[in-house]
Amino acid sequence: MIENLKPYPEYKDSGLPWLGQVPAHWEIRRGKSLFSESNLPVRDGDEIVTSFRDGQVTLRKNRRTSGFMTALYEAGYQGVRTGQLVIHAMDAFAGAIGISDSDGKCTPEYIVLDPLSNSAHPSYFSQLLRHAARQQFILVQCPAVRERAPRFRYPDFGCMWMPLPPANEQAAIARLLTWATNRLDRAIGAKRHIITLLQEQKQAIIHRAVTRGLDPSVPLKDSGIPWLGEIPEHWEVITVGAISELLQTGPFGSQLHQSDYVKSGTPVINPSHLSGGRIRHDSGVTITSAKAEALSRHRLKANDILIARRGDLGRCAKATALEDGWICGTGSLLLRCKSNLIKSDFLQIAFSSRGMRQMLELSSIGATMANLNEGSVARQRIPLPPIAEQEGIVDSIRTSSETENAAFSRLEGEIILLREYRTRLIADVVTGKLDVRELAAGLPEEVASDDAQDATEDDLDLEDEVPENLA
Repeated sequence: MIENLKPYPEYKDSGLPWLGQVPAHWEIRRGKSLFSESNLPVRDGDEIVTSFRDGQVTLRKNRRTSGFMTALYEAGYQGVRTGQLVIHAMDAFAGAIGISDSDGKCTPEYIVLDPLSNSAHPSYFSQLLRHAARQQFILVQCPAVRERAPRFRYPDFGCMWMPLPPANEQAAIARLLTWATNRLDRAIGAKRHIITLLQEQKQAIIHRAVTRGLDPSVPLKDSGIPWLGEIPEHWEVITVGAISELLQTGPFGSQLHQSDYVKSGTPVINPSHLSGGRIRHDSGVTITSAKAEALSRHRLKANDILIARRGDLGRCAKATALEDGWICGTGSLLLRCKSNLIKSDFLQIAFSSRGMRQMLELSSIGATMANLNEGSVARQRIPLPPIAEQEGIVDSIRTSSETENAAFSRLEGEIILLREYRTRLIADVVTGKLDVRELAAGLPEEVASDDAQDATEDDLDLEDEVPENLA
């Protein structure tokens, strides 16, 4: 149905670089002539409403409760009502703009808007503003107190020129987009569910191999470790510190000066670069070679294991010869095998298992952010099969991972294409490149489904934590 959409018969230049041509009968108006600030009082019992970067505006508890700053004194908070247009002033550049699906309250860093008349449809303008954000119009026009943190205030919105289709066309556009995005989001959600099932299957294979080995008939004994349970009788249990060297990584921020940072130098690896058992080669931080030499204790060698000590605890990756000499940043621990009793590939598999990650989370410290220290990692106990069995387990997981990894890549590629199609469809419809009036007239009224809500990369990590370098 969508493929049959055609352009409008006549267009005119909007005069706006981020918008281009618009249908000839559309007006161009400033935001202040369409919407006013709400400034509703906070009521007893109101809960926090959050605007997420994927355009959903809902009670914080409906999405997640961790990772937010909590105000001890809610000075300047304002009320939010269902159906209002809500803009996160500091995150508008990233698309944190949408229609609230809940009553509640929000911080002074939000703009809550009401239409001045029936000529402005909030759902249409939420999609239009998100398109402007994707075109980086909001990013470049707003002052910033720090990098990538422009504040989009009501005066900025008020002075912003934007298209104004007739009210019935705005409603038709909103109806079409709700109908189409619901179906696209459900398709994305179904593929994400398959990915989750594949990840669970892969983790079950990993757990079975790490705790029981490959011989189902081998006699077992109690390991004395809750996450391991029973292990083969001839296996040992050993602490991480006994078979590897934990190299303290920092903090070394005081050792670095602005002159040490260069555009092309030795990469510094942080937890965000540990992806699927590998180190991503897109580090945004590099330092001079001379400074890297001075930080020799933090330099990587092939077969070193990096473990995230903050944020996503336990995320790990193995260094290869390509990363030899790179620097391990302050957010990771560098683990180097010092015994010929264990293979680095097997050690990485052990740390990638969910049982070990749960133990690391229980061992973490910190009141505001979970943090691992060297001692808590060194005290962790892991199974130690004979070297020949370690090699067999690594080969077995490598073989079983090939099909799963191919499926992951295919599904994630399909998700990317669906998201790109959704983005292009929204852009073409809200800017008038496609005429949806006839199609929308035959569609039912439809509200966004919570089940269909798709998460962005900021709220969802599709990367598999099983080491891909074993595939």
